Amino acid sequence: MNQPTPLSVESLDALQHLKETREINTVILCYPHHPGALQLDVEGNLTHDEMVQALPDDEPRLIVHELSFASPEGTRRSERLLILWVPAAATAHEEAYTAGYDSLKELLPDVRVHLTARRADQLEYRRLVALAG
Repeated sequence: MNQPTPLSVESLDALQHLKETREINTVILCYPHHPGALQLDVEGNLTHDEMVQALPDDEPRLIVHELSFASPEGTRRSERLLILWVPAAATAHEEAYTAGYDSLKELLPDVRVHLTARRADQLEYRRLVALAG
C-alpha cells in the first residue's frame, strides 16, 4: 500500500481555507525541487483565465479550483475540480505528481471532477463546465 503524499502546513491551510470560505477559489500545489511534501504555489481568487495562466509550461502542478458557471436552466453553480497538470515538457516528475493527485483525491472526497491535462486547451472553460455540469 502506498503512503499518502505529505502536504506542507501551508498547503493544508490553503485547502481548508478554500473549503470553508469564499475568499479564494484556487489552490495550486507543487514540489519545489524534488518530490517530498507538496508545497503551496498559488492561493487566490483567480478567474479561469488567470488560473490557466498561472500554470508553468514546463512543470507539473496540482490544482484545486472552484469553477463557477451557469447551469442550462440559468442558475449559478459551482463545482470544485481537482486537476493534474502535466505539460509535455514536464514528464520528469509525473510519477510523484500522480501520487500526490491520488492522495488529494482521498483528502478531498467532496471533489467529484478529477482530470489530467497535458495542454492548455484541455482546460478550456466550456470543457470544464461540461465535465462539472
